[in-house]
Amino acid sequence: MRDRLAAEPRCGLTAIGLGFALGAGGYFIAADPPPDLAVAALLLLAVIGRLLQRISWPLAALVLGFCWSHLWACSLLCNPFPDALAQQDVTIVGRIASLPDVTAERTRFLFHVERMSDAGTSSDFDGRVRLSWYKDAPNLKVGERWRFKVRLKTPHGFMNPGGFDYERWLFRQQVKATGYVRTQVAPQRLDAGAGRYWLDRWRQGLRERLLEALPTGVGSALVPALVIGDRGALTPAQWSVFSRTGTSHLIAISGLHVGLVSAALFVLARRLWVWAPGLALRVAAPRAAAVAALLAALVYAALAGFSVSTQRALLMLAVVLLAIVAGRTLRASSALSLALAAVLLIDPAAVLDYGFWLSFGAVAVLLYALGWRLGPPGWIARWGAAQWAVALGLLPLLIAFFGRASVIAPLVNLIAVPLFGLLLPIILVASLAFLITGWALPLLAVDWLLDQGYSLLAAAASLPWASVSLGGRPDWVWLVAGFGALLLLAPRGLPGRWLGAVLLLPLWLLRPPTPAPGSLEVTLLDVGQGLAAVIRTQRHTLVYDTGPGFRSGFNTGEAVIAPYLQHLGISTIDLLMVSHADQDHAGGVQGLLASVEARRILSGEPDEIERMLEGEPSAVSVTKPLIKPSVEPSIKPSVEQSAEQSIEQSIEQSIEQQRQQAAGHALGREGGRVESCRRGQQWHWDGVDFAVLHPTDLVEDGNNSSCVLRIVVGETALLWPGDAEASVERRLLQQAAGALPAEVLIAAHHGSASSTTQPFLSAVSPRLVLFSMGWKNRFGFPAESVRERVIASGAASLDTASSGAIELSVDPEGELRVAPAYRERVNRLWRHHPAPAVPTGGQP
Repeated sequence: MRDRLAAEPRCGLTAIGLGFALGAGGYFIAADPPPDLAVAALLLLAVIGRLLQRISWPLAALVLGFCWSHLWACSLLCNPFPDALAQQDVTIVGRIASLPDVTAERTRFLFHVERMSDAGTSSDFDGRVRLSWYKDAPNLKVGERWRFKVRLKTPHGFMNPGGFDYERWLFRQQVKATGYVRTQVAPQRLDAGAGRYWLDRWRQGLRERLLEALPTGVGSALVPALVIGDRGALTPAQWSVFSRTGTSHLIAISGLHVGLVSAALFVLARRLWVWAPGLALRVAAPRAAAVAALLAALVYAALAGFSVSTQRALLMLAVVLLAIVAGRTLRASSALSLALAAVLLIDPAAVLDYGFWLSFGAVAVLLYALGWRLGPPGWIARWGAAQWAVALGLLPLLIAFFGRASVIAPLVNLIAVPLFGLLLPIILVASLAFLITGWALPLLAVDWLLDQGYSLLAAAASLPWASVSLGGRPDWVWLVAGFGALLLLAPRGLPGRWLGAVLLLPLWLLRPPTPAPGSLEVTLLDVGQGLAAVIRTQRHTLVYDTGPGFRSGFNTGEAVIAPYLQHLGISTIDLLMVSHADQDHAGGVQGLLASVEARRILSGEPDEIERMLEGEPSAVSVTKPLIKPSVEPSIKPSVEQSAEQSIEQSIEQSIEQQRQQAAGHALGREGGRVESCRRGQQWHWDGVDFAVLHPTDLVEDGNNSSCVLRIVVGETALLWPGDAEASVERRLLQQAAGALPAEVLIAAHHGSASSTTQPFLSAVSPRLVLFSMGWKNRFGFPAESVRERVIASGAASLDTASSGAIELSVDPEGELRVAPAYRERVNRLWRHHPAPAVPTGGQP
């Protein structure tokens, strides 16, 4: 046995840590969880193999990491919320598990369900749910125990290329269901105590005291974010400023913040310890300083509620500081791999966080670019080299994750990070002084400093070239770009180092493919209970409807359509057709036009859309015009500069002047900047024919004013009726029956019983019917009668609720191809798979 041990190669900590990380992270690539029995068998084989020394420690660690992630995921996947109870009244008892996020419209919070009952029958469901309380919510406290009547549903989000994966985010937050409180049955507070949520109750009290002292503005949003990790008060406009300047990492308590506090206490404790010779003789000053630094990091992480990013930073620091306490010298690579394994041991799903990759990636890049080398002379040059290394090394990751990167981030961070290193201790000390003594003057001074700093960032963010956006790229592009960045950061003496710049070129030069001449590509986007579609020919883009908008400011124009267009590399819409002014079709107009330019707008209710555009938009765009002058002589020019609320007082006046000047120019032409869609309008783009079949010159409003659009490629037609109801369908049968036959029909009014009548469906005779609808929508769309008619017609059907974005194409010969459901193409452990709206529906 001793000989075998001596013969076995020694495995370093780096290999073992990386093995565990690879196993833990690799688990989440799977589309479905493996059977429990298979996981148990795999673990048993690994243990036996290790005891018999048939497998190496890194391989055993890999298996252990895989099984550990399965155990974590099973807490969510093994007892899910039943779909059968979705949107039904159920009673839950439990405790508020997060700081409530309070706005004028609602109070939102996490709630840990201890027990649930349905019509008096107990259910074994428990776990975390995300609730909204929309009417007259009281001042909720973390940890309070309540009984609520609620309506819940399985986590379900929009599924679109280039879009945010809300289901993954909820899975990462360990949320099993989302819903809202039903106040028809009065909620009952069962216990006002904090229970095991005492730390968050304390943090909530700190937040309330800080907000009482701070005036409304930038400071009231940033101070709680930097002191207790509560970023709920930050507006989308403020996040946009930080994103465009590459300073978002300064706002989220993470490695930088915890490291600064820890480093400050390390230096201070070491000096104080040296001044006491008796103490220094008993315990070495570095060891005492390391303990003090670790305690400081622990307290600051507790202030931040031990959020994911602070846990990660705390564990990374703990590996280094405990090595100092133990008198061990760790290699940088070993320390990094141990920290990686420790983070995943505490939280294996951390691999789903972009911050996980960016934080460990930043450390790895710094070690690769600056470690074991002679740095440039002078601290300013070394600091600049570090910023350059991080900016270049993380560039492929940033663009892959977010589709954009800040061009000015290296320069801004070169100045902002040192200043922030000085400012953070001041913020913490001023907050502590106020919380202990009630003296608010230092806190008000901090508020002023933050306001001035934010003004400078906002001015930098207003530069049109502050950040760049790129469309989707093939996977190989990211790998090549990553290798190119590493090559550029390699030692100067390495031959061929300049080839790194060549390897970065595909990242900038490649563009997403466009349709072939004479062909058509259509994407019916998943926007919930609403409608939005992107229709492309070789050189033109038409957007039909913009999906819903909500009082909270959320809208699918900004959240869904704009990211999808960015994914395609499209910055200009040739034609935006808003069928009519209902919120589920036009609610995203402002958000979309704040991000993407449009050359022409048509609508069945142009005056209503005009009024929407004249109001204050909720999104932020600093200089881009809402509508770009057309380059086609057949289209009247119309120009509108951005009219959004200013993100910063220092630039508010200039933006308002731009808005007024552009609006005056746009509205000065006859008919305003939004034109009416009318029967008889037609145009030809790249071999594809477009025609408007409705409305006529008769005055109509609401659903019956919808623009009915017909698109023809070869012998294949597609029909978009908007929300047109039965009366319009009868009129179309009388006046345009010959133009109705189509292979693809987008069901009018999301499948309402007031539309898609039998005579109309027979006249269209579609092969495929598409439903744009929200899952478990409160209207019950599509109506049972419509489902029965579609089934009887023999047409296949798809719906966005079960499929996600629906992508189809028509080639110049008119052959229709439907891509596999997007929800299935991006299947993961957390993906929700609801049943199709029409049970017998399928691919054509």
